[in-house]
Amino acid sequence: MINNFADRLIEQIRKKESAVVAGLDPTWEGIPEKIRHSASSVSDAVFEYNRRLIDALYDIVPAVKPQLAYYELLGLEGLSAYHQTVRYAKSKGLLVIADGKRNDIGSTSEAYAKAFLDINNCVDNFSVTRSAADALTVNPYLGIDGIAPFCDECNKNGAGIFVLVKTSNPSSGQLQDIKTEDGTILYERVASLVAEWGEDLIGKSGYSFVGAVVGATYPDQAKALRRLMPRTIILVPGYGAQGGSADTAAVNFNDDGLGAIVNASRSVMHAYKSPKWAEKYTADTFDLAARSEAIAMTNAINEAVARKLEAKK
Repeated sequence: MINNFADRLIEQIRKKESAVVAGLDPTWEGIPEKIRHSASSVSDAVFEYNRRLIDALYDIVPAVKPQLAYYELLGLEGLSAYHQTVRYAKSKGLLVIADGKRNDIGSTSEAYAKAFLDINNCVDNFSVTRSAADALTVNPYLGIDGIAPFCDECNKNGAGIFVLVKTSNPSSGQLQDIKTEDGTILYERVASLVAEWGEDLIGKSGYSFVGAVVGATYPDQAKALRRLMPRTIILVPGYGAQGGSADTAAVNFNDDGLGAIVNASRSVMHAYKSPKWAEKYTADTFDLAARSEAIAMTNAINEAVARKLEAKK
């Protein structure tokens, strides 16, 4: 295993003293009008928007997380912007987590894994316009048959995956909270499998490249899941616009102050619209507003994690 993703992520978290992940989820109407009107194409507009956000954030956050649906919605232009964004973010030293929640079995799962994580050209004698992310979100519903190809690709490329365990949406309990025959809850069973899948894939940092997704909107469940997955890096969505707070996110961190990253998309990207920043920033300075919000978020999470650790002494 080369350059374990978990080790690289922990290194960046320590270096920047931040566990914040900035979501890059551009909607066409959410891109400032000045950028949309001055761009020569949809791809140029989306990439320019992302570029400015990356330039404002790359030195203070360890990673960005583009949500693939927003790029796929815009067709080939959107996919072009996605790959430009991946390349540019990585050139600025950021880790990139592709949020696609992919899964399948056999050769299809292998194709998904290679499409997003393989750093090598996928065809002979032709150049393919593609850039691999550092990690990918995946769905565990098909079991190890659907996960193994992603783990194999991670081993080859030093990449990582984040497996859906307990998501932040209100209806997640319809399936994820079902009790199994032995009395355990389904999301707990998935968490145990995630820990099992990653137990032989642990890097020097003490964490596995098989991570988990646990929403900030379910802190009580997160406490139990943290115990079931002690060597798993948890990606925590739901902060900010979805109702998660620094304190609800902090329960996902281990006693070493590590082991989790917290994502915010809308609350960072559209920070200039927030009452907190509206008097200071406008649509023309959306990137500076995003930086201010990311710093505030980092401070809030660091303080919440410190309070948690202090309370355990």
